[in-house]
This record gives sequence, structure tokens and C-alpha cells, in this order.
Amino acid sequence: MLASPAADLRLTDPTATVPPALARACEQAQRYLLSKQDPEGFWVAELEADTTLESDTIKLMHLLGRVDQDKQERLIRTILKNQLPDGGWPIYARGPAELNASVKAYAALKLSGRPADDPVLAAARRTILRLGGLARINSFEKVYLALFGCYPWEEVPALPPELVLLPNWFYFNLYEIAYWSRTILVPLAVVYATRPMAPQAALNLDELWTDPKSRRARITNLQKGGALWRTFFLSADRLLKAYERSPFKPLRRLALREADRWITDRLVETDGLGAIFPAMLNAVFALKGLGYQDGDPLFEKQIEELARLELADGDALKVQPCFPPIWDTALAMYALGKSGQRSPEQEGLTRAGQWLRSKEIRQWGDWRIKNPEGRPGGWAFEFDNPYYPDVDDTAQVLLGLAHSRAAAVSDGVFRRGMDWVLSMQNRDGGFSSFDKNNNRQALTHFPFADHNAMLDPSCPDITGRILELMSLAGFRRGHPALEAAVGYLHRTQETDGTWFGRWGVGFHYGTWLALRGLRSVGEPMESLRYQRVGRWFATRQNPDGGWGESCRAYDDPSVKGQGESTSSQTAWALMALMSLGQVAEPAFQRGIRWLLTRQGPEGDWPEGPFTGTGFPRVFYLKYHFYRIYFPLLALTEAREFFKE
Repeated sequence: MLASPAADLRLTDPTATVPPALARACEQAQRYLLSKQDPEGFWVAELEADTTLESDTIKLMHLLGRVDQDKQERLIRTILKNQLPDGGWPIYARGPAELNASVKAYAALKLSGRPADDPVLAAARRTILRLGGLARINSFEKVYLALFGCYPWEEVPALPPELVLLPNWFYFNLYEIAYWSRTILVPLAVVYATRPMAPQAALNLDELWTDPKSRRARITNLQKGGALWRTFFLSADRLLKAYERSPFKPLRRLALREADRWITDRLVETDGLGAIFPAMLNAVFALKGLGYQDGDPLFEKQIEELARLELADGDALKVQPCFPPIWDTALAMYALGKSGQRSPEQEGLTRAGQWLRSKEIRQWGDWRIKNPEGRPGGWAFEFDNPYYPDVDDTAQVLLGLAHSRAAAVSDGVFRRGMDWVLSMQNRDGGFSSFDKNNNRQALTHFPFADHNAMLDPSCPDITGRILELMSLAGFRRGHPALEAAVGYLHRTQETDGTWFGRWGVGFHYGTWLALRGLRSVGEPMESLRYQRVGRWFATRQNPDGGWGESCRAYDDPSVKGQGESTSSQTAWALMALMSLGQVAEPAFQRGIRWLLTRQGPEGDWPEGPFTGTGFPRVFYLKYHFYRIYFPLLALTEAREFFKE
């Protein structure tokens, strides 16, 4: 702990040497991070989500007739551990009760044998009814409950498998929706048509209807505006349901065959469909509906892949949404590479670089449909997800490889990755994650879009990271791609100077990356356009000197930039201030002090709240290594303001 922070830091003095506390903190964080490296060379930490995954895992066991009582009990412990005092379940740490998470937990508890009058369920039921009951659950949960016969299929939005037959030139087709929605909805369309039922319809949730007599659902689409499109889709839904009731479906057999092919093609040499839990779960349901039997190698492999996501937590069992090894490794390499490369670090970075280079994806994926001119050369998020490399991971891998000096430029890895990233630039100048020009807003009014993640549009955080990569690759002002990206960030800057954070919580994340990218390409950071952001950070700093932002800010703009201090968000704020050159400001000095005084004896930092974003307002994440490599990166860059 710093005895006299003002004297120790002296950031206003250009002749100051690096304070011992700052140098020591970086060294301890380096050692800790290196100690967590896998012998194969990668890093991967727990990726924590909400209890919907444990709840759905219990549903899967019952649907398949494979209930492991010990496993079920351990999953239930995780669910109960996260129940709120009001009886509901949140979708992020410190968050309020959320309807869908609460209904899922309630259903799982009933499937495990708890009666409706159990005190745990009674408390949950009161909160669920207060939030709207079964009439207001989202479309995905409607399907899952309909599989158990406790939700009317006629109240599920129509999702016929014939959608896979729509040509790519059609305004509404599979490739106009985001990768994650595509991999979720195709198997769900099979389930909608085949309706594989649980071996025993042993679930009754009538008590969760606010009006048990009508049992009528409401469209829970979260998008505002677009009344004409909403009317269009509701009318289409009625027509498609009439089609579903008709015995004459001339294209149904062909559609199911094509859906089968589409799904199984994407199961080859992967961690599961899309390598993400919801798509993997739906794939198992779909394969069952398509007639795959117990013992079939393909069917069993998908169940095994889901089981790999399970993580022991004492006497409880948690389920991760996926594995983040590429992301964790790229960021760890980046932070370690920038923080100094003495012999132990370089050995670890060399192994990490070799592992990352072995994971380069050189095959075509779904991205090719919207980007036919691009050539393979990217990275995915997970261990094996070859159909779905993404721009953000690819950019961070290239930054990590370059700053750690772990890859030879001559082998073509950097060039291929850079070329692929640039080929994915959107028409608006920004960059998105998995798909190009994936922004047809009409689709956000589709009834199944109530998960608030139908599209993959440009976002400031990824665009800022790409600008940093462009600078590293030698791009200069005047280059069309660079200027288009800068223009996108100018247009998306908020009135208070901040930027929206799509993949991290929240405006701290988006603003840090936007400023970092803009500074790297030579934007005049002394401009009022940028300097005013420093005032925003100063006013959002907590009394303890740190920064934090709750996931709640996505729902309630009035709490933007407010929340419990966290190590990762404090690091993002500090790096934003460094991009602005505001290192002499009291806010910056206090933030550095916050990180230094809260580092643990092993070199890591504590972090409770979720600071990762899956889908704003719907699904959030806690990356357990964010608390290490982001503070290390911030403290490393703070050293640059001292004279060595």
C-alpha cells in the first residue's frame, strides 16, 4: 500500500522514476498471469453467466430421460445459491430478479421434485407473477416449456423449418441474422416442426399464469418503434400458424432434410453447434426431433460437448456458456508483451504464440455469404469453432502476437488476418463481430427477436480496436478504410463524449477502446470533442477512487457510468484518461492508487460484478481473467509516463 501516493506517483514530473509500488504491482501481476498458463500455451479462465444454463441443463436431462440425480442436485445447489431475497433470479451479479431466469429456475426446481408449496418455489412464484408470469416469457423459453407440455404450442411464435430454404438474395434469409441467432434458430425451427416431447410430461406450471383461464401469451419483443414491421410480422405469424395446422406442407420434408444438413455440416470438428450453449442445447433437441437415436455417435457427441461446459464449484455444479481460450490468450499475451519481456515471460509468450497460430482458421465459414471477396485467415473465440471466426478476436490475436513478438511476419499469419479483418468492414465504416453488413433493423421486430440480439451491427468498441490494429500495421491517415472507421466513431459519439460498449460493460469499455483507437491513428486528442470525456470520467469516479458501471445501465440510462468499483472497469477508465493525456488529473492519480492498494498478495485483483456483455439487457458475462490482464495493462501503460 502506498504511504504517500501523491509523493510516490509524481506523474506531473517528467523526470520522475517509476515508483517501486507501481513496478512491483506489474511484476506480481505478470507472475500471477504466467502461473495460470496451460502447459499447451493457452490461457482460459472460467466464463461465468447466470443460472439459466444450469436450469436448461436440468431440462435437457429430463427431456432425454437421462436424469443423473447427483448431477441434478449439484446443479440445484448453484441455482439456489443465486436466488434473491425476493424469490427471483437475476441475470447478473447484484442485479434484480429477471422473469425468464426466474421461470427457468422455477421449472428446473419442479422437475427435480420440489412441490409448488415448497417455500423456495412459493417465494419465486410471487416474484414471477409480479413480473408478468408465463404470458411474458421470451420465445425461447416458450419452446422449451412447450416441449414438456406445460405451454401451449399455439402461443409459440411460428418458426417453420422452411426458412432454411429461403434464397440468400431474399430480404429475409438466414444470413441477415447474426451468427448466434442463426445457430439458435435453425435447430429451434426443427423443434417447432417435430415437437419431440419429454418421455413423461411431468411438469405443470399452471400456477405461473396471471390469468390461468386464458393462458394467452404476449409478444415480448424488446424493440421500440417500427409499428409497421411489427404489424407485418404479427400478420405473418398468424398465416404461418395456419400453415402449420394444415396437413398439406409440400416443402416440409425437404426443409427438414436441409436443416439436418445445415446443422450436421456445422458439427464437424467443432465444440458443438456455434460452440455456444444455447445453440448446442437446441442442436440436441433438433437431432432428437430429426430421429437421431440414443447411441448415435453424432447425437452422443453433442451431449458430451455440453457436459464439457460443466464446472465443479465445491459441492455444486456450474455451467459455462462456452470456453474463451482465444480471447483470454490474446489478451494475456498483449498485456504481458506490453509489460516487458524478460526470459520467463518470453518463454510463455512463445508457447502462447505457437498455440494461437495453430488455431488460425483457414476454411470458409458463414461469413462468406455476406463477404464473398474475403479470404480465410481469422480466429474464433472458442477452442474449435471453424465456421465462425470473429473480427474482435482476430484483431486482438494480431495485437497480442505483434506486441509479444511471438510470430514471424514472414509466415503470412499477420497479413492473412489483417486482410480478413479489413474485408469485414461494414458500409457505415465500422466493424462488427461475426458478420458483415448485418443490420436490417426490420428483423428486430420478428417475434423470435425478443432475445434482443437478432443482428450484428457495427459497434464502437470493436471499431476502436481495429483502428489500433491498423496503426500497428502501418496504415496512415488518408487510407479509405481508416478514414471510414474514424468517421463511424465520430458519428456514434454520445453527446457527453462517450461511446456505447457492446461487448463490455458498458460506456467505460466502449469509450476506452474508441479513444485508444482514435489516438493510435493520430486524432488530435487535445480537441474538445475528446477532452470533454475526461470530465465525464471524473464525475463518474467513485469516492474510493475506482470506477464501475452496472449492467443495469443498459436498461436505465440514468445510471450510466455508475456502479461498484471493479478492477477491469477502473483499468478501462485509466487507459481512457491516458489516451486523453490527462495523467496529471487527480482522478487519474486516485485511480492508480485504487489499483495499487487493492492488488492481492498473489498479484491478482478481486472482482465481483459482471463486466462482460453477451447481449445487452438479456445476457451478461463475467470473464474471470479480466481482473488480471486489464489492470496489468493499465499499470504498464502508466509506467510510460515516468522516466525510466
